[in-house]
Amino acid sequence: MTTPFRNVTPNGPGGTTTLLLVLSFTGFLLLTQAFFVVPAGQVSVVTTLGKVSGGSRKPGLNFKVPFVQNTYPFNVQTQVRPEKFDSLTKDLQVISATATVKYALKPSEAGRVFKTISYNDREIYNRIIQPSLLKALKSVFSKYELVTIASSWSDISELVEETVADELNKFDYVDVQSLDLTGLTIADEYRAAIEEKQIAEQKLLRAQTEVKIAEQEALRYDTLNKSLDDQVLFKLFLDKWNGETQVVPSLPGNTSGNVPVIVSGRNR
Repeated sequence: MTTPFRNVTPNGPGGTTTLLLVLSFTGFLLLTQAFFVVPAGQVSVVTTLGKVSGGSRKPGLNFKVPFVQNTYPFNVQTQVRPEKFDSLTKDLQVISATATVKYALKPSEAGRVFKTISYNDREIYNRIIQPSLLKALKSVFSKYELVTIASSWSDISELVEETVADELNKFDYVDVQSLDLTGLTIADEYRAAIEEKQIAEQKLLRAQTEVKIAEQEALRYDTLNKSLDDQVLFKLFLDKWNGETQVVPSLPGNTSGNVPVIVSGRNR
């Protein structure tokens, strides 16, 4: 009885070809497992038997030990996330707004995030940014009354951004690039009070400006009055004299009294 398979001896031609094919396939597999490419805008965390090893791998061609090391990509590009929130003011009024935060994971901290927070970058906002953001918002708005918040919205926004940055710097995972507060919503009955306060502040500022101008004018006239003596007055008269007036003031330093000087004509 004949067998459908031909016997292949290790030293025969067929055995050599099979061995070469096996070695080539194994080498190709090792190469594909050993080299990996990190795209631009990302870094990669490499683990050895489940433990983070080395720093974050930068974009480009990188090497790892096949079947022993694994890679986990992390996005380090700028992310933009809007967060709608409600908060209580100092006078216990509810306000609603949207905080849009721009942030980016620090490339050097991807390994620490992997070890302590998440195996991927999708949880960075929910587990790092959002808690600190909401904490900062409540902390800032609870210090001010509603009228102050509405009338000083830009200043409040800057303060919130600084507070969020300070809070996140405690952990040093991400870099906050900017934070914008928009869409402030308050109860209608408080809008009139806010407008009245703004109008009153404008009137007060205008009145203070007018008082300062009046004080400066009074000081200028007082200074001018003190600087006027006979010689200055005589010179001012001569500067304005049209040559037609027949009598002019006496010359400065005249010891004979206030005797007018007759230029032409006769003294009346």
